[in-house]
Parts: sequence; C-alpha cells; structure tokens
Amino acid sequence: MLLELFDCDAQVINNLEAVKGALVEAAKRAQATIVDVVFHEFNPFGISGVVVIAESHLSIHTWPEYRYAAVDIFSCGEMLQPDVAAGYLVEQFAAERASIVELQRGIFVQNAFPMPHKPMAIRA
Repeated sequence: MLLELFDCDAQVINNLEAVKGALVEAAKRAQATIVDVVFHEFNPFGISGVVVIAESHLSIHTWPEYRYAAVDIFSCGEMLQPDVAAGYLVEQFAAERASIVELQRGIFVQNAFPMPHKPMAIRA
C-alpha cells in the first residue's frame, strides 16, 4: 500500500517519538511481527524511518513544512491487515486528505505456479 497523507498535523509528523510510535503501533494493529525499528530525525525538520516486519516493512518519510507524509506498507502473507495500519496512520497524523493505493507486486502476481517459499498446505 502506498499512502500519500496531505494536510497532516505538522507538529506530529515532525515529532520523532510520535512518528515512530505510530508506525510501531500500526504494525502491531496489522498483526505484523516486528523485527527491527530504525528512524532518523533530520535537521531542521523531517523524519524517515522503517519498521522491519517478518512480513516485509512499513516505511515513512515526512515533510512537516508541507504537512505531508509518504508511507509504504509492504507486506506478504495472508494474515497481515495493511488496511488497518493505513487507517490508523491517517488518524494518528490527522491527515485531512489521504490517497491510499494498493499495488500487487512481485514475480508471482500473474504466475500460475505456487510460490516456492509457501508451505505445501498453502499452495494453490
């Protein structure tokens, strides 16, 4: 999922702990397994970060001066709920406008063959 969050609360998206906390909580609400968390605060403003999950990652880049944040929720597997994470982030950053696009990616999207990393019971 690609999130374009416009007219966000500039103070929130420029607060390292608020942004980090929101992405970690979004991952938890999506039922993801958190592996690592790395964030960086830029001077004079802006934050970039990633929550690495067993199912892939959530990443963010903020531009508080434009009240804008870009978020990627990259996931695989059937159990993850990226839409729950997306809705939570829109709310936490007080985005007045949001564009949420879901893309199907990967070499197996249009492939009739089973994905080799999936257990036999899950293969179609």
